[in-house]
Amino acid sequence: MAFSASSIIIAIDGPSASGKSTAAQRVADVLGYLHVDTGSMYRAFTWKVLEEKIEPHDASAIIGLMERVHYECDFVEMENGPTQLRNRFDGINPGPAIREPRVEESASVVASIPQVREWLVEKQRQLARHGNLVAEGRDIGTVVFPDTPFKFYLDADPEVRARRRAADQTALGTKAEVKMVGQAMAKRDQRDRTRSVAPLKVAHDAIRIDTSTYTIEDTADVILKHIRSKHLAAG
Repeated sequence: MAFSASSIIIAIDGPSASGKSTAAQRVADVLGYLHVDTGSMYRAFTWKVLEEKIEPHDASAIIGLMERVHYECDFVEMENGPTQLRNRFDGINPGPAIREPRVEESASVVASIPQVREWLVEKQRQLARHGNLVAEGRDIGTVVFPDTPFKFYLDADPEVRARRRAADQTALGTKAEVKMVGQAMAKRDQRDRTRSVAPLKVAHDAIRIDTSTYTIEDTADVILKHIRSKHLAAG
């Protein structure tokens, strides 16, 4: 694996709107670690696929794009905010466009292509060269960093997740109905859990957390408590 053995990796996995991103960012802020939203990498590439007018199911064309596109993934310091992961394809950062419904709907299709996953997993491992990470996604503890002792799996009631995602989309200016969002998420969950390569699943040694009734602070506190107790046990 192409990552520094000295880097500490905290892996947080789970389905969409389970609270991964917000909890991971808070944990990273508290610990002073870098936050890696691996889902943003798949969404950013999916955005590029769609911008190139390539059908999400056209694996051959997508692999061709992957081989010719210039992809940069690094960290940038934000004004009055935490350091963030930045994705650029041919010099262009898609920014909030990766949260558009069209991208969300196609990301799991693009992410199911084995060559795409292999390509981006290697990029994710290389990010550990920058230091300690709180990495979140769907296969962090099972595939990307399987040797880390810090693994968490977040989930929540489907209706709660649908409401959260609908609120996110509304905040971005896209009218979203909870029922429709829930149906789309259920389809994506099914694709993610049944794909042949790196399916969404709970690592055998992961701590499972139901965030249905938790605030961001509650979830982060549970994660931090487990991390600190493991550190003390190791010491």
